[in-house]
Amino acid sequence: MPGGRLTQQERQQIALGLGDGLAYAEIARRLDRPTSTITREVMRNGGPTAYRADLAHRATERRAHRRRQAAPRGPQALPPAHGRDAEAVREYEETLTTVFIQQGTPKMMARVMACLCVSDTGSLTASELVRHLQVSPASVSKAVAFLDEQGLIRRERDASRRERYVIDDDVWYQSMVASARGTLLVAETARQGVGVLGSGTPAAERLENIARFLDFISESIVRAADQAREVLHTAPAAPPEGDATSGSDRPPRTGRP
Repeated sequence: MPGGRLTQQERQQIALGLGDGLAYAEIARRLDRPTSTITREVMRNGGPTAYRADLAHRATERRAHRRRQAAPRGPQALPPAHGRDAEAVREYEETLTTVFIQQGTPKMMARVMACLCVSDTGSLTASELVRHLQVSPASVSKAVAFLDEQGLIRRERDASRRERYVIDDDVWYQSMVASARGTLLVAETARQGVGVLGSGTPAAERLENIARFLDFISESIVRAADQAREVLHTAPAAPPEGDATSGSDRPPRTGRP
């Protein structure tokens, strides 16, 4: 049933496959499903290390119930474009939101980030976010205030003087650099502990090794971000004509060694 919804038995097979350390592509092959289906299923239900078949099945039923209840509430802010499958886009947006949450972004902020990322313009007004996410204006206001403060989005006025919230491509560069600075701060603090605990003691040696490791990681992140920054502003090369391989069909990493 490649086109239908996952059954509880299929979810149990996914859980068994993850337990055996199988890649998403192999699990998909055994179930005769697209790899992207397995990827979305796992990532929006706890990830490869926390996926539980029964919990995933109940969560899917709850989401379906909420969608049925929300259907009469009016049009969404992001109508399908470019011939896209609206259901596939919605599921992908849920997956992206889940990944942001797993990285530490609060839920509402993660939903706004994902919504902006999947919009072609990369910018939306508060009313568009409210309609699309079907939440209160206060929820959107709180989320965008947090994201703006973190430097993850910016505000601008359009021709109608409406405030729009924009996610720039350079946000990801700035995020990497900020992460490197945070890592460097931990390294510096660890090194301060060497003098406090006494050079040559086991605790001091541990902290010195932590500091050296984090120094290297921080420097590597900044160097890689600087070298790759232009990628964020470069249009990807078109695939060779007749090449049917897509990124979603490549076996994703499952987070296991």
